[in-house]
Amino acid sequence: MNGNELRIVDATLRDGGLVNDFYFEDELVKALYLTNLYTGVDYMEFGYKASKRMFDPAKNGKWKYCADADIWRILEDCKELDPYKAVMENREGHLKIAVMADVGRCDFREDIRPKAESPIDMIRVATYLDTIPGAVEMLEDAAGKGYEVSCNIMAISKAEEKTLREQLEILAQTPAEVLYVVDSYGALYPDHARRLLELYGEVAAKYGKRVGMHAHNNLQLAFSNTLLAKEMGAAWLDGTYASMGRGAGNCAMELLLGYLERQGYEKYRMVPALSFLDQYMEGLKRQGIVWGYDTQYLLTGLTNQHPRAAIQFTKERRSDHSAFYREIEET
Repeated sequence: MNGNELRIVDATLRDGGLVNDFYFEDELVKALYLTNLYTGVDYMEFGYKASKRMFDPAKNGKWKYCADADIWRILEDCKELDPYKAVMENREGHLKIAVMADVGRCDFREDIRPKAESPIDMIRVATYLDTIPGAVEMLEDAAGKGYEVSCNIMAISKAEEKTLREQLEILAQTPAEVLYVVDSYGALYPDHARRLLELYGEVAAKYGKRVGMHAHNNLQLAFSNTLLAKEMGAAWLDGTYASMGRGAGNCAMELLLGYLERQGYEKYRMVPALSFLDQYMEGLKRQGIVWGYDTQYLLTGLTNQHPRAAIQFTKERRSDHSAFYREIEET
């Protein structure tokens, strides 16, 4: 794959926001934006475009909703910082902004304004296989407003190949530029991931689309599955700093950047990521925010289940993993 085709997407605020209800201090968000500039990351996902009618703003931070005004404020503040000026003088390219919109969980017609009025560059539509018609509607709406668009099909580790192929064919005929393999449950072994990537690649090639990979780390395979995706031609790769994300977390951005840098991709740099980890991510952990690989997430990954039971196990500070395993096997 041509290195110029590669796109690295930082999903820390969005997937990580599922861990702390999207309560990130502005200082951290600005530092993350600058870090992504320094490391060469191509897209920064700020969070969701969630419906305030469905999700109480009193119980969630602002990056659950990603109001254009909030993003503009971060960008304007960054422009006044000396590090921003320095990095823009010395780094080629442009860090683009993405948000995710879930089918059935957003008011996309009202809350996603025309691109000409927004700082957002890409709308990433998230869908399940049984909500594809809604995804098609959202993709067409966002593209019609001038955005780049991609589609993340969630929970595909449980999908039947025939059904998945049929739905991919539908999505590939929409304006979606990227079709994402999403290992929602962190349940994909490399052989299963390979079969899915082959299928996605086949459909994508037929319609001139790109393939993306969004991995979770329940089986400690997020990084290896992401590398497998790259080797098989996936041009869009997601990561999060310190693997911050729901449950077991994601492919570690610092690990991915370090690999790419050592493989000769001059655009990507790891050291700025390490500085961000030291200054901010360790602080989140000291605050008591919990994420990352643990035995309970291993067990939901092994059984190909949504991590909600493991998340509850963690909240209850349980340690009876054998009992937990019996419980989830019976569901």
